[in-house]
Amino acid sequence: MKRKRLLRRSANWFALACGAYLGLAYFAAPEFWTLRDRHAGTTSLEMVTRTPQGIAGDPINVGLVGTREEIMRAFALARWDTADAVTLKTAIEIGESVLFDRPYPDAPVSQLLYEGRAQDLAFEKPVGDSADQRHHVRLWQTPELGAGGRPLWLGAASFDRGVGVSHDTGAITHHIGPDIDGERDFLIQSLFDASALASTREMEGIGATQKGLNGGGDPYFTDGKITIGVLKS
Repeated sequence: MKRKRLLRRSANWFALACGAYLGLAYFAAPEFWTLRDRHAGTTSLEMVTRTPQGIAGDPINVGLVGTREEIMRAFALARWDTADAVTLKTAIEIGESVLFDRPYPDAPVSQLLYEGRAQDLAFEKPVGDSADQRHHVRLWQTPELGAGGRPLWLGAASFDRGVGVSHDTGAITHHIGPDIDGERDFLIQSLFDASALASTREMEGIGATQKGLNGGGDPYFTDGKITIGVLKS
């Protein structure tokens, strides 16, 4: 009888600890960083994505001019995979992929907002057998038009170097590598190698940044440029 009470008490404490972690990592900590950013007077917000809690995320560093169909075709030619939607099922699958080193080329990417909207498209290129490391990019269609009157898409490309917990909130997340310019260049080169690009040009982004932090608290550095690729029709 005494053993049952001890087991019941341990289970209650475990449940309370789990509840406290979830509350801190997914509610209290994000709200703290939201308030901090709100009073920080951050500039160039139009070239930085945001987490759903309002925390500054990955910078915009790439762009594409083309229709949705042309973008889908270009990434298929470059052998990048479309990312699955984030659901309980896909969250479990990505965890199994990392833990057991199983392939999951369509693993979901977390939601980021640009101009208040979640990404319209997301693509990834795994490194190795699991979803632990991967090249990936999120894309948002803008109201602007580019060459041939086709839509301009802006995106945030980065490299996931491993799964861990957010430095800011404690939530489980992928951590990005700091050289986001290298990832931008890797993406553009992939599309060039697949003969999917007609031309490229540069535009100003967030500006040169040496000690940036994304929504997971990961440091990054960048020259602040955005490379715009014009897709072949």
